[in-house]
Amino acid sequence: MTPPPEYDCCDSEGTPKNNFSAAMPHTSSLLSRIGNSRWWFALGIFVLGVFSFLGWQHLYPVQAADGWSFRTFQDDIPMISAMLIDGRDTLYVSQEFRNEKGAIVRLHADGSRQEIVNKLSKPDGLALFQNGIAIAQEGGKHPVLWWRGGETRLLFSGDSIEGLASDGRDLFAIEDVKQNGRLLKYAPDTKETTTLRDGLEEGEGVTVCPDGRLFYTEKKKGWIKKFSPGNSDEVIARGLQAPSFLMCNIEGLWITEDLTHRARLLLLDTSGAMHTILSHLRSPQTILSIGKERLLVAEQGRGRILEVKRTPHAKQ
Repeated sequence: MTPPPEYDCCDSEGTPKNNFSAAMPHTSSLLSRIGNSRWWFALGIFVLGVFSFLGWQHLYPVQAADGWSFRTFQDDIPMISAMLIDGRDTLYVSQEFRNEKGAIVRLHADGSRQEIVNKLSKPDGLALFQNGIAIAQEGGKHPVLWWRGGETRLLFSGDSIEGLASDGRDLFAIEDVKQNGRLLKYAPDTKETTTLRDGLEEGEGVTVCPDGRLFYTEKKKGWIKKFSPGNSDEVIARGLQAPSFLMCNIEGLWITEDLTHRARLLLLDTSGAMHTILSHLRSPQTILSIGKERLLVAEQGRGRILEVKRTPHAKQ
């Protein structure tokens, strides 16, 4: 007769084993799976939150301050950066592509477009100069060019020149490099280039006011300075988020922030007060005055030009 099977009910000393433990041999692995499930669930919630935030940033529309409004003036302009209006009210824009793929484009009133200069490397600055247009290239050690009526010639060279401005006589330029950038002045009569300031960190914007004052930005420092010949330059605004392009008119100093999301258009008025005019912009670039309390702003992140103006009921 075959004896019944022996069950391993006791340990080596004859002590009965815990029946619950014997019946649930995989408890630790089960708990591990439950813990892992909770971890993956928490990770999923975190990832969903991150993508929701990024989507919100990407899709959130531009907001205008009370007393201001905006509309899309022109769209479908990939990598738009600089803008300029010549003496015939013709609008020119730059398309800031790298590696000699950038261009300057003329926008006609009927909506047609004409490429007038090509094979540029990140054209990022335009200025009326000597009855033509000065063109800066940020994409490395490239020359500032002068264009008029199909003729193009070299003015002077620099390293990653971004902003350009003219006082009607000389041309000012600023270099956007990590360290030791320069603020430059080019005199057309002598064809000499003078370094006004060096040691700048990511200089981007430069502008000349109607009264001749010169301002420039250092994006990395988050400030705007007023150039003072022979003296230390005064910081007129600090703590900004990547201040980039500048434009000065009778209303004050206009500023864009070089941020891919939640950037602002700011106005430092003549009393010294800072105002947020537009918010939730995506990579705003140059600012162009087209009339009293009317502006054009290049919004590179959405490939368009915005027209910004004060509304009739706005407080003065």
